[in-house]
Amino acid sequence: MALVMFYHLTRSPVEQTLPLLLEKSLQAGWRVLVRGREAELLDRIDRRLWAVPAEGFLPHGLAGGPHDTDQPVLLTTSPAPAPEAANTPACLIAIDNAPVAAPEAAALERVCILFDGADPAAMEVARGQWRDLTAAGLPAQYWSEASGNWRKERG
Repeated sequence: MALVMFYHLTRSPVEQTLPLLLEKSLQAGWRVLVRGREAELLDRIDRRLWAVPAEGFLPHGLAGGPHDTDQPVLLTTSPAPAPEAANTPACLIAIDNAPVAAPEAAALERVCILFDGADPAAMEVARGQWRDLTAAGLPAQYWSEASGNWRKERG
């Protein structure tokens, strides 16, 4: 059963926060599925991941390529459940208000939900996800960067 971690972005954009979480996930030995809703955002993230960290890149690919099953990090707009993703992820990172269902989360080791604190619609989606996932019995944590550093505020 996954631990669901909510990241309230107030100082850093998703393009800056996501590589940090991906590095930690890969260090834990997990394959990761990054689910977004807009292909344009995933294209920007794809370009960013080729440049971060400075001494290399984060191995990844955009879904739909010939090597999806080999990708340690797969970027997709597919709402299909993460355990069925081509790269068999242990971790799902949802960005851009992407959906996360309790049954798929329960089958993973970690779920991270990143949401924009300046966007009222994103805040409401995250609140709904918190209610749905915790009501399904999944443990959840709320992380905020409002103080300037990431700090666990709840959970």
